[in-house]
Amino acid sequence: MRKIMYYVHQSLDGFIEGPNGEFDWPVLGPELGAYSMGLTDRADLFLYGRTVWDMMSSYWPNAEAMNPDQHAVEFAPVWRRTPKVVLSTTLQSADWNTRIIRAAEELAAIKNEPGKDILLTGSSSVAAALTELGLLDEYHVIVHPVVLGGGKPVHQPTGRRTLRLAETRTFDNRTVLLRHDLV
Repeated sequence: MRKIMYYVHQSLDGFIEGPNGEFDWPVLGPELGAYSMGLTDRADLFLYGRTVWDMMSSYWPNAEAMNPDQHAVEFAPVWRRTPKVVLSTTLQSADWNTRIIRAAEELAAIKNEPGKDILLTGSSSVAAALTELGLLDEYHVIVHPVVLGGGKPVHQPTGRRTLRLAETRTFDNRTVLLRHDLV
């Protein structure tokens, strides 16, 4: 069975975006960029909520032209060719080999399909819904050295879950990975 991996960047005070929705603070150095690419290598399906989909689909189709750094050059073609699923009750259509689903429960069937793992990026509300259903297998939380003082929390309320610490690591002498697996 495929795993669903939750990959998210958070501030030291536990937010995935600032008080005004800003997401200009994560820094991907070479080591963190390589880790991120390793997660995408494990996956053959990207999963998003509508808000993150809007951000991703406005940037990655032409990322190399906007930001020719190593991560953009490596990830943009992967993003364009990889199938995507957006969990949304409001999104009506999506380009770039993207399927829209309306309920988190639909991911149970997708998880049982043959294939590699599924990578959920950002989308704390989707992560909460999947956690509640017991469908989220791995949490890859990257903690950045910034205090945002408010915003959208990395974890939305869900029922209690026991996780197992699977890995910790520092990247680029700047960020820290906290990886937990569902027990």
